Amino acid sequence: MKYTPMTPAPADADARKAIKPVICYSPETLPAVDTAMIDRARASMEKIDTVIVPPREAECFHVPAGHFFRIISSEGPQVGDLNLWNYDNPEERFYSGKTRALHGTHISTGDRMWSTIPYLRPMVTVTHDTLDWYGWDEFGGSVHDVIGTRCDPYTNYLLHQDHYHHCCHSNLTRAFGKHFGDYAKGELLVHDVMNVFMCTGFTLDTHQYFMKASPVRPGDYIEFFAEMNILGGLSACPGGDCSSEHSSDEAACYPLVVEVYRPDPATLEGWEAPAINGYDRSHGIKP
Repeated sequence: MKYTPMTPAPADADARKAIKPVICYSPETLPAVDTAMIDRARASMEKIDTVIVPPREAECFHVPAGHFFRIISSEGPQVGDLNLWNYDNPEERFYSGKTRALHGTHISTGDRMWSTIPYLRPMVTVTHDTLDWYGWDEFGGSVHDVIGTRCDPYTNYLLHQDHYHHCCHSNLTRAFGKHFGDYAKGELLVHDVMNVFMCTGFTLDTHQYFMKASPVRPGDYIEFFAEMNILGGLSACPGGDCSSEHSSDEAACYPLVVEVYRPDPATLEGWEAPAINGYDRSHGIKP
């Protein structure tokens, strides 16, 4: 629904709107990605693990620092909700809001997924994306968003007054809880996601978050380099390709595959895991 303002526009309204925007965070000042090292490591990598994520379910997986992992479309168009944690300290986890502010609403090759404050450092770097050809469509849509929060049973109940247990939030809660043997702790550490393969944007008229059929096809993948010891959680969304609905048993859903790769250690010479953010955490408070 288009909003009708209650306040009359001031005389200089057009002039105020015509002010040019300023990018909040310049990507040129971010730590550079060592693309030469990444290319060397990719050329030497060998697969060491495979995890199958069933439709409408989630699984956890481990990626050691300095390794790669791929999320692969296997049998049909399917989107996934990706959570990342520091394997050694799950309080440090993916920060979708800051990733969005630093790189944009959708991420691809060369972008990074950043961790929460007070750590605020790269968790993974996107190293290959077979859907990078998509770019932006006429509706303002693109692929791999860091906008959406994850489908969850609480919003589903708010909208439909029923108990649906295969929303991505619940899937990740079960997977993470199983990993730690503590389902209550699992839910509290589930967080906003990267929507892998999902095609989304904001409508040009009402600026509402939208989804549309994902362009992903079997064989497509997105690949990441683990900048730290990573615990991943991936949910095969109950919306399938998100062409019509989510949180549903009606949509066609397919498995997703996670493959973990180890590069030749010699190709990582000189690489170090990013240090915790250097801010002194004093916040201007005098002792």
